[in-house]
Amino acid sequence: MTHNILIACLYLGVFFFLQRALKNAVQTLADKKQVSAARTSLVTRFISYLLFFVTLSLMAVSLGLGYQEVSLFVSSAFAVLGVALVAQWSILSNLTAGVLIFFVFPYKVGERIKVVDKDEDITGVLLEVGLFHVLIRRDNGDTVTYPNNLILQKAVLKLAPGNASAPQAQETTPEQLTKQD
Repeated sequence: MTHNILIACLYLGVFFFLQRALKNAVQTLADKKQVSAARTSLVTRFISYLLFFVTLSLMAVSLGLGYQEVSLFVSSAFAVLGVALVAQWSILSNLTAGVLIFFVFPYKVGERIKVVDKDEDITGVLLEVGLFHVLIRRDNGDTVTYPNNLILQKAVLKLAPGNASAPQAQETTPEQLTKQD
């Protein structure tokens, strides 16, 4: 029994270490990409909850609950969550896209972009990248709320600061790209 408790304490120690390391890594990336503190907090919390769930499952197995009981509980929880989110699949896809955008979206808040959409001209300054949507302020002052899952599916052009419709014309050298990052 003492052996199991020591293993559970080890899992908790690893959890806190990984949580702190991931929080620092996300914060470093957020500073580099100039992401808002609220968005950084949401992504950090999401990753922490996922890590806690995995740690809790590992601790339950190490404390002797048995693999079958834990796997039954985990699969049941995922089934309930899956059924709830299938009814609202757009929420799940926007949430997933929001986390992906946090790590791989090449545009920063304040840059001029154009989302290539045949039905609507979505050109303006990127105001905010949220967990479910991005906000783009058009030149006429209107603000467009665009879902994250759609912005990952469409081409996005980075525009020169003064140009309303043409993509940035100057070529960028690898040295300039390194300086921008």
